[in-house]
Amino acid sequence: MDSELSQVRHTMQEALQTLSSSSDGVQISEALRSVKHYLNGLQNIVPPREREECSKIHFSTFLQCLVNKLSPDWLELLPAGQLEELWDSFFLESPADQAFLVLMESIIVTAGPSFRLMKMSQVLTKFLKRGRLVELMWEICQQQVPRGSSLLQETLLSKVVCLPDHLGNQMKEHCPSLFFPQNYFPLLGEEMIQVLQKISDSLRGGSDCSISFLSQILAKVCIHGRQKEILGVLVPRLTELTQADCIWQRLSWRLMECVPDRGMEAVVSGLLQEAPGAKVLSQLLGNLVMKNKKAQFVVTRKCLLMQYRYPTEMLQNLLGYLALDSHRRTLLLQVLKDLLETWGSRSAIKHSPVEQQLYISKAEIEHIREELLTTMMGGVQCHIESSLPQVRHLGMIVAETISSRIHSEGPKLKFQVRGVREIPSFYLFISPIVPAPTAQPASLSPEGKAPQEEEREKGSDSDLDSDDEFVPYDMTRDKELKNTKAPVYIRDCLEALTSSEDVERWEVTLQVLESLIQRNPAATREVSTELAKVLLHLEEKTSMEGFEMLRRRALVAVTIIDPVQYLTSQFYAMNYSLRQRMDILDVLILAAQELSSPKSLEKAKIPGPVEAGIQLSPAPLSPSLSRVPSEDWRRIVEERIKNKTRRFAKGPSRVNTANEPNKLNSVVGYFFFPLIQRFDRPLVTFDLLGEDSLVLGRLVHTVGILMYFAINTTVTVPMGKALLEFVWALRFHTDAYVRQGLLYAISSILLSVPAERLLEDMTEELLETRSWLAAVAENDPDEDCRKLAMQALLLMEKLKDKLQIGSS
Repeated sequence: MDSELSQVRHTMQEALQTLSSSSDGVQISEALRSVKHYLNGLQNIVPPREREECSKIHFSTFLQCLVNKLSPDWLELLPAGQLEELWDSFFLESPADQAFLVLMESIIVTAGPSFRLMKMSQVLTKFLKRGRLVELMWEICQQQVPRGSSLLQETLLSKVVCLPDHLGNQMKEHCPSLFFPQNYFPLLGEEMIQVLQKISDSLRGGSDCSISFLSQILAKVCIHGRQKEILGVLVPRLTELTQADCIWQRLSWRLMECVPDRGMEAVVSGLLQEAPGAKVLSQLLGNLVMKNKKAQFVVTRKCLLMQYRYPTEMLQNLLGYLALDSHRRTLLLQVLKDLLETWGSRSAIKHSPVEQQLYISKAEIEHIREELLTTMMGGVQCHIESSLPQVRHLGMIVAETISSRIHSEGPKLKFQVRGVREIPSFYLFISPIVPAPTAQPASLSPEGKAPQEEEREKGSDSDLDSDDEFVPYDMTRDKELKNTKAPVYIRDCLEALTSSEDVERWEVTLQVLESLIQRNPAATREVSTELAKVLLHLEEKTSMEGFEMLRRRALVAVTIIDPVQYLTSQFYAMNYSLRQRMDILDVLILAAQELSSPKSLEKAKIPGPVEAGIQLSPAPLSPSLSRVPSEDWRRIVEERIKNKTRRFAKGPSRVNTANEPNKLNSVVGYFFFPLIQRFDRPLVTFDLLGEDSLVLGRLVHTVGILMYFAINTTVTVPMGKALLEFVWALRFHTDAYVRQGLLYAISSILLSVPAERLLEDMTEELLETRSWLAAVAENDPDEDCRKLAMQALLLMEKLKDKLQIGSS
């Protein structure tokens, strides 16, 4: 027997010597055929031990020598491509693992596009299309080598999974489409199914096999982020094969159980997203969460509490999977308790993003249980108390859903939830799908006619009584006739609002009050403080439409005519509700906007909220802005003529604005400084640094807006310094709404204060603020805060570039 092995060694050495030194095509062909004789010769001619000796010990060196000799001249040593065909056969008919490794290693070390690289990629393409990867994986599954103990397995695993990366790096734009990830990994999935079929047949025949190599391939592919490509092939095929076959079901369970811990999260999360339902997921995974601690952690903790990027269908799959089996239901109950504990935690609400709270809310609504309702209602209260409108609306929707499921037949709780972008998807998640009504065939009369035909045959009696041809009167400008006359003097309005018992007079007074204030500024100044006090405390006596809007407009008009310190002095006073304090802030903003705008631009303003960040109720700034005068026909005609006139040349358009002083300049200090003086002094019923963070957020937004309106005034520098100190004192506030206001205030400072004064008077503060903004942009859990911080950093960069250009 040793003589036979020595003969093999002698033959291989002679072949290597011939390849290295000979340039005779016939001699090289004979040497190659002598080696090929040991690989695929007949079993009765070549003993198995000689074939094993050749393939396992000498063949890799021989293949590497073939690759080194590859060149166009060398392949032309024999005519008609005989040598090239013989060269290809050694890689396509030899042991798959060694041929694959030699091809991959040679491709990796080959520099740049070349004949050798293109030739090896062509052979590798044939290697894949002939299904040789199936042979490679099947050979390893038959070896029964313990997982992690073979260096050859680790090398093959890396090369099989990273093949698209290696080919793409070397061949770049010349890479064949088969090696694209979207094409290669589905092919790999199909070949894994074929290997699993071989393993199934082997088990039915009584032979044992190892499935761990396939599990390692699946894990590594999913770690590389290609779950969709490979699981998109594996999941449908395994679902079909495991439905009525217990051996295939055990194979699927074993395939998942053998996945290494480092790849368990990627595989399980991919299956949760690709499985078409909880039943299929249970069919493929079995009780994996009860056997594998890593899988249990991923399913019960990480996918629910630590991440929020998964779609709604994945949540339904996950919770449905836990609910389908009696052994897993104990985990489901624990998961729901953990979700409720996190969802109802005030600390979690403050420090977690809104998207994560929405994600957890969807998971809770999927499985509402009677024993968990008390805890869930506590979480609803915490959400409704939040200062972020998205969080409040989320709590309202969860409360509505709980109420409808507890009292399905009684009256339902209904909140007015509007204007939040996340809400529609959440409603879609919790609302049952209503089937579309099916089209009913038209019923026929006893005579066999449709009802429509019968109606037409009845005659035109109904047509004679119809009044459709009459044109209706235009009643759009009709006004309701009232017996009470509108007051003419400001003092009469004051008396009507305070002492009149006539409801109709009270309503008429409130409707005309703003126009009277604007027409009689001298009379308004005499009673401005008293009038502002009455309007601030005014309560609605009737269900008057637009009461809040009219009251706010009148307050704004009073503040514009006589901007005294009454409103700002009352902000920190006792015995005011939170609503009244926020009304003060809204009025100050609207008045500051009016005072800071030139009169020539006031007509161009669009009615609506002043600033989206402070969430004012939509209301026009003044009645003149909400009306289009019907007499202004000349302007309308000129606009139409200008739009329809064709001009071949036109100079730059200019808007003629009146040059007039900023009226806010003399009063902005009365608006601004009193608001930031006593924010840290709690009152009995008012604590800005405590539970009243919503009002604090509105206050921060308000002073930021006032800072912006004060641009080009003489007090911008002291205002900027004071506002920067105010922001610095609150920069670590736990409420996201407050932090959003602080970041908005920083942007207002950068836009309003002259750049030279910023660098001269606030250099150190700006450097510290820059570091804080960078930390917020990187680490803040709230997405809006991160965006605002990035905007402020960009403003700083533009400011620096502007100064550099000016100095040069």
